[in-house]
Amino acid sequence: MSTLSHAVESIFTSEGVLATATPQFKPRQGQTEMALAVAEIISNGGELVVEAGTGVGKTYAYLVPVLLSGQRALVSTATKALQDQLFSRDIPKLVEVLKLPIRVALLKGRGSYLCTLRLSQARQSLDASLKIHAHALSKIETWSHSTRSGDLSELSGLDDRSPVIPLVTSTRDNCLGSPCPNFKSCHVNLARKEAMAADVVVINHHLFFADLNVRETGMAELLPSVQSVVFDEAHQLNEIGINFLGRHLSTSQLLELTRDILGAGIQLARGLVDWTLICNVLEKSSRDLRLTAQHARPGSRLRWADPVPDEIETASWLTAMAQLEIALNAAHAALDTVTEIAPEFVRLNERVNMQLANISHFQEECADGAVRWLEVGNQLRLVESPLDISKAVHSLMLNRNPQDTQHESHQDQSDVSLKASSNKSWIFTSATLGEDDQMKWFTEPCGLSHARKLRVASPFNYESMSAIYVPKGMPKPNDFTHTRAVATWVEKYARQLGGRTLVLTTTLNAMRNIGEALKAALSQTGELEVLVQGQGPKRRLMERFREGATLGGQGCVLVASASFWEGFDVPGDALQLVVIDKLPFPPPNDPLVEARSQRLECLGKSSFSDYSLPEAAVALKQGAGRLIRSETDRGLLVVCDPRLTSMSYGKRLISSLPPMRRIENELEFELAVLQLTRTSTMGQSS
Repeated sequence: MSTLSHAVESIFTSEGVLATATPQFKPRQGQTEMALAVAEIISNGGELVVEAGTGVGKTYAYLVPVLLSGQRALVSTATKALQDQLFSRDIPKLVEVLKLPIRVALLKGRGSYLCTLRLSQARQSLDASLKIHAHALSKIETWSHSTRSGDLSELSGLDDRSPVIPLVTSTRDNCLGSPCPNFKSCHVNLARKEAMAADVVVINHHLFFADLNVRETGMAELLPSVQSVVFDEAHQLNEIGINFLGRHLSTSQLLELTRDILGAGIQLARGLVDWTLICNVLEKSSRDLRLTAQHARPGSRLRWADPVPDEIETASWLTAMAQLEIALNAAHAALDTVTEIAPEFVRLNERVNMQLANISHFQEECADGAVRWLEVGNQLRLVESPLDISKAVHSLMLNRNPQDTQHESHQDQSDVSLKASSNKSWIFTSATLGEDDQMKWFTEPCGLSHARKLRVASPFNYESMSAIYVPKGMPKPNDFTHTRAVATWVEKYARQLGGRTLVLTTTLNAMRNIGEALKAALSQTGELEVLVQGQGPKRRLMERFREGATLGGQGCVLVASASFWEGFDVPGDALQLVVIDKLPFPPPNDPLVEARSQRLECLGKSSFSDYSLPEAAVALKQGAGRLIRSETDRGLLVVCDPRLTSMSYGKRLISSLPPMRRIENELEFELAVLQLTRTSTMGQSS
């Protein structure tokens, strides 16, 4: 056992400093086991993958050895909420308890920080469309004089989906860098300086992969060199990573570029070029490209295996792409004549050239090992993505030859012998990383099949704390009456529980329909408040749901999809019923899903057993994980999909869940609900 391991072990004993400083701390075998595994990896180098069930205390399990090691470390999370929690609460508390002279820094992506130059440009802009944001811009400007960090999360009342945010933040595309007149006071620049001087830097996965992408282009690294890297919420790494490691071209980018060219041209080079004409042509060509998909269903992903995406008329697509290329070349020629006037024009010309390169790329065949599709929304997005991040992990993170491990995910672990080029330690952890002991769902697409693996079970007694039920007589999930049946069922029991109900849906359409039905049945009568994702800022929806019927308010039902399946923490009796409408299988007609399935079939594997089912198992476990968040929680999980009990694969899905008690009939469920209402709705805990 290493010196670090001995020190870590003593911390987690009943006589250790954690127990002394924190009265509510209790030694947990699983937490200590994980902490020792992290300590050994930090001491010896290598990769560790840890699945730590809810209640293990994985945050302290990796933070304690990281902080005690004295090594420079990077801690990355999937969400900004956890990032802020680590920086503002968890790490400062441990630093104080352990009495360590450690400097900690918080670093987010550009989009989280105010750009004072962009704010000034937006306030001075002659663009009439920006006038509707005048009040918000004025509020941000007032705040800009008092903020030290420039982190927009400090600004209360600003929705993270606000259209104002892109106006007052920079991107890698539009940032001027060192030539910017506000560079010395730039919040992004100052945050990076603090990170470079810190011992521990807290970042997020988006920023990490953005940095990998920058390194790949040969630009300077954004993040400091470190000896230890921890990825919390590691289950999101693959999906976040492929978004950054792929290729993208969107009409929203083009329209933003158009606005920036027009603004800079009129402000800095009026009369030298007909900027209005140049930008009108570029704007029209961008909108014409969007119109090629006007008949496609909004929110759809169109396959793109041929030169033209599916459902798009060939002639109109080719014409639109050609016209866009002509418009960008005209903008390039115009900007070339004024680049010496101001650094803004140099950067704008670089952005034009990047978009020209993207157009050229999307007119060629899709790269090997990648998939291409067209995303249809208010804007159009052209996407080419790798199928997973394994190659990037080996070549850009672990400094290994990808050729040596190209087919690693399809080899037996014993056949893989790899040697890292450095003694750096990499720790990957989450509550959900797969169904099997090898955690193949996570390790294979991330190129980590060779890593040391550890599974630490939750200390919670799920059998006594929770139960799972599949309602009898529920329509099949593809039946058009299914959504209505789910809403009717939820209405009954949410009313009995006084709210305390979270409904998780697999599609946005189901979310909207169930939400509308419940609003009509419960909100309009004033019985309960029905909250629906998208009908308010996410943070406010979560806060309101946690409040529930406290302080004299109404009980709440929350209907949500997507991001609410994970990372939504509601300890206590504010949440006692989680309802999942359907088994969360990946959509079979999604181009990325299709490409991954085809790759497995070519390797002689089953796309359903080896891909779709593990994906559903992990997602189901994430959704179920919203129910029990503390040792005192009690609750019921309901899955409104008869396939969970009628199909043979249902046993596999159930086995991936925490060991909850099974409820077999409606009467037993009624009694379980009654028991909950006795201890919560009718009790004093409300």
